[in-house]
Amino acid sequence: MELSEIRKHIDEVDDQLLQLFLQRMDLADQVAAYKNEHHLPILNRERERAVLAKVTEQAGERERYAYHLFSTLFELARSRQAELISAPTRVAAQVKASLEAGSAVFPQTGLIACQGVEGANSQAACDRLLPRGNIVYVKTFEAVVAAVESGLCKFGVLPIENSSNGSVRAVYELLQDHRLSVVRSTRLCIRHELLALPGVKMSDITEIYSHEQAIGQCGKFLAGLNGVRVIPCDNTAVAAKMVSESGNRHAAAISSHACAELYGLTCINDAIQDSDNNYTRFFCISKDPVIYAGANRISLILACNNRPGALYEILSKLAALNINMTKLESCPVSGRNFEFIFFLELEASVQEPGVLPMLEELERSCADFNFLGSYAEV
Repeated sequence: MELSEIRKHIDEVDDQLLQLFLQRMDLADQVAAYKNEHHLPILNRERERAVLAKVTEQAGERERYAYHLFSTLFELARSRQAELISAPTRVAAQVKASLEAGSAVFPQTGLIACQGVEGANSQAACDRLLPRGNIVYVKTFEAVVAAVESGLCKFGVLPIENSSNGSVRAVYELLQDHRLSVVRSTRLCIRHELLALPGVKMSDITEIYSHEQAIGQCGKFLAGLNGVRVIPCDNTAVAAKMVSESGNRHAAAISSHACAELYGLTCINDAIQDSDNNYTRFFCISKDPVIYAGANRISLILACNNRPGALYEILSKLAALNINMTKLESCPVSGRNFEFIFFLELEASVQEPGVLPMLEELERSCADFNFLGSYAEV
């Protein structure tokens, strides 16, 4: 048979498949109506297992292809049913309240909490996120959260991940525990330098101070030093200020070029970080859920049941809507053996068709689900 004839038959089969698919989706609508009326869950795993067992048995040597085909059909049907089911969810209420509280323009003024001191990378993030804001400096990430929760500050800024050193998991844990809302994000290029008092040489240094994230981002340089203690502190700017005020000519700080000028230090070495492509992302958080115009990212923390295929089911919901996932990271749950939570970031708007029903379906099917917010990155 000629290739053109084969393709003609494929086109005919495809036409039949499309009509059968549309019929199947119509039946899924009827199932959704029944489940809605009788308050039944969308997922019926026993029914799906039975169908998958039947089709794999009938498919012979092509059983794995049949399995994936019908698994995809089930996911599409569940996504459609999620759009039609009217059972209330927490995420739907949160998104509705966030959209109602939002505005066309992100605020340019207000009090914003920042961990560290003048010259910190978090301060640079504050200036970008809230150009005319008034910064309130605090000592810890927990204090940033407390300032926002108490209403002292309208916003807070927290580092969430670094391109070289990964996620700041302590911040994710705070967001999960305190149920704050992410309303904006920004990304800064980070340049670390080794700073010391004027006239100090590298051979004089016996101790180096910096934040643990910066220490991790300069690991190769630090590993090559002999007889030098590396001491973590609260912040890179705090480290520079401490070296400046101490008068210790054997101490240095891993900090920024701006801090050298700010605290009267000199740069001993400006090529100490592991990668020149070193970026840190920051979240801007608020107490109340708000979604501002232009929000096109969604951040989630969720946990799925510890069984084969559980994560695949989550990812297939995204694939069914052609949603791009820009972050997927697992984190072990403290005190539980081999159980994980996942940090997800999606390129999507909650106002796009199908996105909110997909989030509702995730909430219904996941053991734990936390919608951190929908926001734009600047």
